[in-house]
Amino acid sequence: MSVKGRPEILFPLFGDLKALDGIGPKTAQAFEAAGLTRPRDVVLTLPHSGIDRTRRRSLREVVPPTVATVEVEVLRHHEPAVKGRPWRVTVEDAETSFQLVFFHARGDHLKRTLPVGARRLVSGKVELFDGLAQMVHPDHVLPVEQGEQIPAFEPVYPLSAGITQKLMARAARSALGMTPDLPEWIDPGLKAREGWPGWHAALDALHHPDGADDLSPTHPARLRLAYDELFAHQLTLALARSRARRAPGRSSRGDTRYRRKVIAALPYAPTGAQARAVDEIAKDMGSDGRMNRLLQGDVGSGKTLVALMALLIAVEAGGQGVMMAPTEILARQHLEGLQPLAESAGVVIELLTGRDKGAERRAKLAALAEGRIQILVGTHAVFQKDVEFRDLRLAVIDEQHRFGVAQRMELGAKGKGVDVLVMTATPIPRSLALTQYGDMDVSVLDEKPPGRSPVTTALVSNERLGEVVEKLRAAIAEGRQAYWVCPLVEESEVSDMTAAEERFKRLRAALGEGAVGLVHGQLPPAEKDAAMARFVAGETKVLVATTVIEVGVNVPAASIMVIERAENFGLAQLHQLRGRVGRGTAKSTCLLMYQPPLGETARRRLEIMRETEDGFRISEEDLAMRGAGDVIGTAQSGLPRFRIADLERHAGLMALAQSDARTLLTLDPALKGERGQAARVLLWLMEQDRAIRLISVG
Repeated sequence: MSVKGRPEILFPLFGDLKALDGIGPKTAQAFEAAGLTRPRDVVLTLPHSGIDRTRRRSLREVVPPTVATVEVEVLRHHEPAVKGRPWRVTVEDAETSFQLVFFHARGDHLKRTLPVGARRLVSGKVELFDGLAQMVHPDHVLPVEQGEQIPAFEPVYPLSAGITQKLMARAARSALGMTPDLPEWIDPGLKAREGWPGWHAALDALHHPDGADDLSPTHPARLRLAYDELFAHQLTLALARSRARRAPGRSSRGDTRYRRKVIAALPYAPTGAQARAVDEIAKDMGSDGRMNRLLQGDVGSGKTLVALMALLIAVEAGGQGVMMAPTEILARQHLEGLQPLAESAGVVIELLTGRDKGAERRAKLAALAEGRIQILVGTHAVFQKDVEFRDLRLAVIDEQHRFGVAQRMELGAKGKGVDVLVMTATPIPRSLALTQYGDMDVSVLDEKPPGRSPVTTALVSNERLGEVVEKLRAAIAEGRQAYWVCPLVEESEVSDMTAAEERFKRLRAALGEGAVGLVHGQLPPAEKDAAMARFVAGETKVLVATTVIEVGVNVPAASIMVIERAENFGLAQLHQLRGRVGRGTAKSTCLLMYQPPLGETARRRLEIMRETEDGFRISEEDLAMRGAGDVIGTAQSGLPRFRIADLERHAGLMALAQSDARTLLTLDPALKGERGQAARVLLWLMEQDRAIRLISVG
C-alpha cells in the first residue's frame, strides 16, 4: 500500500458514480445532492426496512391493507369516461378478481403492459375500497417468466429527492458487484467469539435480506459493519493519543509539601474518588510523556480541589500552572475557591482577564515571566501573545466543549511539553465519552464530598404559580435566596429575553423592587456581571435568568431553584441547573414547573429528575431518550457522523473498539504487520483523513 495515495484495492469504490447501473448524468446529480458521490457511499447506505413480497396464490390469503404479490390474468380495461378519473384494469388471481388502479395513466402504454388475456405477476399495496379489493399503482408488473426480478423480501432504502427505491436498489446491487473482498482488520479471536461474518459477506447479507430479522440493529452482519465504523474512529483517536504520548513531555514530580498543607487546611478529608484522580494525574505528570487527561465529575463532586492538587504538583516541581475558564464570572469563582487554599500553602495565585489594563496588567505579566506568580487563573486572555510564563508545566481547562483541540494545543505551546488536564461538569455516558474524548485518558469523580446537602425535587403544575410565589415570599423572609429560570422559547434569544423580562416585572411587583435581579443572554457582559455580583452579595434575593446560569455559578446561600416549563429542557440541562443549589448547609429545593398535560417523554424526563441526583445515570437515560447528537448538543459536539453505527444501540461496541484499537497500536505501532496493513485499508475506506495523516507522518 502506498502511504501517499489510496490503496489500489479500493479504487473501484472511489471511482465515478456513473459507472453504476442505472446512473446517468441527471440521476448522478440527485445522488450527489444526497451526499452519495461514489460507489463506496452507495454500498455503505444500508436498507432500513423491507417489504414482504412472498408469492401468494390469491389475495384471499392476505388481510388488507398490506402488500401482496400474485399471478393474475388480465380480464378487461375500463377507460375513464371523464378526464382526471383513474384508469382501471380488472384482473383475476387463482380465487378472486380485483382491480388495478392507475391515475394520470397513458392508456396505450397500459394496454401494451397489460394486454387482455395475458398472465402477469403484480405486486403492490392492496386496499379495500367500498368493500372491493384494489391495488393502486402496483410497484411491479412483470411477465410471469421474469418473476425472479421481484425478491421475496425487498429491501427499502433511505431516499432523497429524485431517487426511487428501484433506482437505489439497482445502484446498490451494482456497487456491491464492484466491491472487492478486503483483508480482515478485526481481531480473529473477537470475530470468532461474536460470530461475525467477513466484511463483504456482511454487506451482501444486508443488501439481500431474507426477512425483517436480517435488518435488526443486533443482526451479526450489521453489528460487524457498525463495529468497523467505530473501530476506524477509535483507531484514529488511538493514533492521535499515541502520537501525543510520544511527543516529548517533561517529568513534573512534586514532593507533596504544598499538597499536605492544603489537605490539613480542609474542613474534611478528600473523597476516595478525589484521591484516586490525584494519584492518576500525579503519575501522568511524573512520566516523560505529555499528560492529556479528562477529569469528568458530576455537579459538586469536587473537581476544583483535584485541579488545585494538580496545579500544586507543577509548583512543587519548580514550575507554574494555569487554569482557564470560559467566562470571567467562572474565572473569578475559581480564584475565590482556590485562593484561600493556595494561600494556606504559601503559594502565589493571581487572576488575569480581559479587564486587566495598563500598569496593573504589565505588573502581572512581569511577575508571571519572573515566576513570582505560581498559579494563574484566567479567561482566554491567557492565550495572548504577551503572556509569558517562566516555566509553565500544567494547563487546566474548565468546561471542555468551549475549547477546541486547537486551543488546547495553543495553550500547550506556552511552555515545553505542557501537561493538559481538561475538566468537564457534564456527566457524559461512557459510549459518548469514548467517542468524543477517546484520545484522552479519563478520570471520573463519582462520589460527592461531605457537606453538600441533597436537593429535594418536586414537580409542580403551572396552574399553581401563585402558590409558588407565596412560598418564595416566605422563604425570602427567612433570609433564603432563589434562582428563577425562565422557559426556553423557540430557539430565539430575543424571545427568551422577553419571557425573562415579563417574569422579572411580575416577581418584582409581588416581592418588592430591590428583591429581584435579572440576567439574560442579551445583556452587556458588565451588566450581567453586576447583576450576578449583587445576587452573590445577597443584595438581591431572587435572580430571574435564562439558562446563562447553568454552568458553574456558585452561590452557597441560594437554596431554591424554580425552573419554568421544565418539560422543554433536556435532562442534562435540568441536572446542571439543579446543581446550582444544594451548595450550602441549608435544605435545598428544586421546583420543576410544567404545563399540563405532559407528553410521555417529557413526563419520563421529569420523573427521572425526581428519582435521582446521579448525573451519570441521568446522562445514560438522556442518551436512551434523545440520541447522541442532542445529548452533547450537536452544534458543538464534534461528534462524528456514523452511517451504520448507532451510538444508543451499539454503545457496548464503542468500548470494545477502543480497547481493540489501543491493543493493535501497542502490538504494531506503525501498522506495518498483516492486520496493521488491513487496518490502513479500513482507515482509507472510512475516510479517516486525520489518521491517514498521522500514519503518513509517523
